[in-house]
Amino acid sequence: MRFGIDRLLADPALRAPLEGRRVALLAHPASVTTNLTHSLDALAACPEIRLSAAFGPQHGLRGDKQDNMIESPDFVDPVHGIPVFSLYGEVRAPTEAMLDAFDVLLVDLQDLGCRIYTFVTTLRYVLEGAARRGKSVWVLDRPNPIGRPVEGLRLRPGWESFVGAGPLPMRHGLTLGELGGWFAKTLRLDVDYRVIGLEGWTPDSAPGFGWPLGERAWINPSPNAPNVFMARAYPGTVMLEGTTLSEGRGTTRPLELFGAPDIDARAVIAEMRRLAPQWLGGCGLRDCWFEPTFHKHVGKLASGVQIVTEGPLYDHAAFRPWRLMALAFKAVRGLMPGYDLWRDFPYEYESGKLPIDVINGSPLLREWVDDPAAAPADLDALTAPDEEAWADERRAFLLY
Repeated sequence: MRFGIDRLLADPALRAPLEGRRVALLAHPASVTTNLTHSLDALAACPEIRLSAAFGPQHGLRGDKQDNMIESPDFVDPVHGIPVFSLYGEVRAPTEAMLDAFDVLLVDLQDLGCRIYTFVTTLRYVLEGAARRGKSVWVLDRPNPIGRPVEGLRLRPGWESFVGAGPLPMRHGLTLGELGGWFAKTLRLDVDYRVIGLEGWTPDSAPGFGWPLGERAWINPSPNAPNVFMARAYPGTVMLEGTTLSEGRGTTRPLELFGAPDIDARAVIAEMRRLAPQWLGGCGLRDCWFEPTFHKHVGKLASGVQIVTEGPLYDHAAFRPWRLMALAFKAVRGLMPGYDLWRDFPYEYESGKLPIDVINGSPLLREWVDDPAAAPADLDALTAPDEEAWADERRAFLLY
């Protein structure tokens, strides 16, 4: 299969509309061609393309910033001599001066298929800026590495944030190119928008079910996204950022693990199986021990659970990471009713709201966890209508 960047580089006819125009690139470390050349270098080698600027999202163009709310500065690219503007620094939406630096913005970002992944919000912000100033935006499309399944509550009105760009479910099942079309339509943006699409993407096919395993190298789109197995778990494990439980940052399997020094992982798994075994399909759960070298519980031995989504244990259609992780919280709350589970700190520039609520786009998930009378069927009753409505709404925006 070929990604958007590879098709653009291979076909002069696709590049022809860029001639004579100032071109900027929004990219990160995973923005590479099939032979691992960074897109910035590959585009600079095209004589008809005049690169005038570059942009970096959260974690930076170079991907050097480890954690959330660690900002990247602007700088001048030492090879190409163009300004590199940070969209996760003093600003998160492009300023007028930034918009003045280009005529066409090429967006080449590897997404993870989850609403909270901030590249989704960055795409919205650049589309809004482009619409305001009459600029063009082209998405050089890449696969959604976790495929087409839909899961999770939709974000409620008033809960928009940098990790919640709109009323999407946690797992939306669209590529970034498709999401751009949805933003343009739902936000009524008068913007020159086009997608250089994927060729040969088959998101329902094994073994990758979204990611071309064995065909394309995985490059971390952010520092703690080391493989497609992390991506599969992420729509659930990202919620750990709003809790006191470790998400495995500071280990070699971040966001595939959860745990803490003061929980009993085996008891948690047993309680999860007792409460809703139907939510645990499609993966393996392994009790384990880990000691984070940084972040939560640094230097402490944690009792944990690994979510295993590789090999014969993985069933793409059955795996529901958001429900699995919600169930883990419910199990911890049931086993230890007074456990200090929810963190309270400014999360992605949001103050006055619990991070777990910002992450979920409403307090509904947390309220379900904390209500001892609430059963798994109650969360299903809240969530299934959202999932069904989104699956119907997104149909008009599918390109593949």
